[in-house]
Amino acid sequence: MNTSLEAKLKTLPRSPGVYFHKSESGEIIYVGKAAVLKNRVRQYFQSSRNFDIKTIALVNEIYDTDWVETESEIDALFLESEMVKRYMPRYNILLRDDKSQTYVRIDMKSDWPHVSFTRNPADDGAEYFGPFYNGLPVKKALRLLRQVYPYYTKPPAKQTSRLEEDLGLSPKQSEGSEAYKQNLRKLISYIKGNRVALTRELESAMRAAAAHQDFEKAAELRNRLNHMQELKRRVMFGDREFMDISKDKALSDLTALLGLRDVPKRIEGYDISHMGGTNVVASMVVFTNGVSNRGEYRKFKTRLEHNNDTYNMHETLSRRFSEKNIKSWGMPDLVLIDGGKGQLDAALKAMEERSVAVPTISIAKREEEIIIHSSRSNIPEAALNALRHMTVPGVGVFDEGAYTVVNLHIGQRNAGAHSKNLGGGMSVSPYADITKLFQRIRDESHRFAVSYHSVLKQKKQTASVLEDIPGIGPETRKKLIRTFGSVRSMSDRDVSDIAAVVGKAKAERIHAYLQRL
Repeated sequence: MNTSLEAKLKTLPRSPGVYFHKSESGEIIYVGKAAVLKNRVRQYFQSSRNFDIKTIALVNEIYDTDWVETESEIDALFLESEMVKRYMPRYNILLRDDKSQTYVRIDMKSDWPHVSFTRNPADDGAEYFGPFYNGLPVKKALRLLRQVYPYYTKPPAKQTSRLEEDLGLSPKQSEGSEAYKQNLRKLISYIKGNRVALTRELESAMRAAAAHQDFEKAAELRNRLNHMQELKRRVMFGDREFMDISKDKALSDLTALLGLRDVPKRIEGYDISHMGGTNVVASMVVFTNGVSNRGEYRKFKTRLEHNNDTYNMHETLSRRFSEKNIKSWGMPDLVLIDGGKGQLDAALKAMEERSVAVPTISIAKREEEIIIHSSRSNIPEAALNALRHMTVPGVGVFDEGAYTVVNLHIGQRNAGAHSKNLGGGMSVSPYADITKLFQRIRDESHRFAVSYHSVLKQKKQTASVLEDIPGIGPETRKKLIRTFGSVRSMSDRDVSDIAAVVGKAKAERIHAYLQRL
């Protein structure tokens, strides 16, 4: 870093905005947004960060940096997109996967245009806005803007209810398509960064309505204005940015703590969950470079239908590391088991049976302790010896037979609940970022398992005993339910009544089955 840039970085503001990295020739090589410019821009030059090859190339080429402050994160979000489109910085293209690009699509040629999102803009005459390299914030922003400028999310012919219109999220068709298009043009203007002018326009229209004693219209405009003002205060990507900073440190600290050969790019987390001992499921979540990668998540319905976490963990890891799944999903750099020594042992046994050697640890729910098998977890002996002799304040290491137990916040041992370990400023451990990363993985594995429960429960609630009758397919079941209303009503009918719907052979089979219930 040259001295001029070093001095410039000290003047970075603590406000949202967009930054421009430049080469020595003055070319803009990268454009990015920030919830806090000072934090985001300076992190490019932190030696402790573990960058990939492309980012290292970018950092090495940065000669100068400029920035534009914005009033809010949403302003920074839309300004970044406009600047990327204007300058086409080559590192924005190099550092991004095309699959991550999101565009906003509005077809103003139709009578009632709708707003949608796509990853593949087409030459179809519609207007496209973007690219946005993180689709979540822009979708969040458009949902909030819908309260200010109501729009359709699908063609109105496909709308099945007027609820959205009654809530003020969709336009009133009684006002006509031209009024709706005028409203959409204002939405487009907002996306292009004209928030200040649009705010003044709303304020002026509200005052005019009040002056003409059209208080209903004035109240509507006031509410829209309040929604717009609220947008300035909303967090669009700040939390994600903070997580990005903390996860980099967490991965670096974790690599050193466990003596791993490389930074663990792919971490897999596993959890067993059940409902009263039934519908036992296992979840596998994947964190790539410290960030959840939901496209790689997998779920398992275990074969053992009762609560035996060790057996079910063994089955899950055995299935995960089958030859087929290794070929399809690849191998993790670290496996994190949600549970204690029993679940860890079960996972290690399954992996040993599959001849798989991957660093594997577990995290206990109650005290957030990391559990390592001293000889089977595939953690280097040198790292374990270093842990046992560690004298870092706030960290405790305990030998418990064949296990090494690491508590990264010893002051809170036996705290009674893991939530206390995340209390602001309570932990004095220098490894708090590792704990937070593990907790995010553990909580995500639990959430994913619970979501699978919901699917299974819904299937069970909608299942029919007719599904258990051989030769009775979905169309036949629909006919029967449509005709008789319920299985109970059907069981009270004669064979001839059922035969009139599905034929004699099926009717006899159905009637005989229902009589046995």
